[in-house]
Amino acid sequence: MAKKMLTIAVLLGGLAVAACNTVEGAGEDVESVGETVQDAAN
Repeated sequence: MAKKMLTIAVLLGGLAVAACNTVEGAGEDVESVGETVQDAAN
């Protein structure tokens, strides 16, 4: 039982880390597009 719970905890932790990286990457992409549009307007 404990081994099963540990496995589930490790999998959920891995998913949480992957989700954070995805959101961070998306934020950087949006920031990059914003800077490009701002530079083009000037």
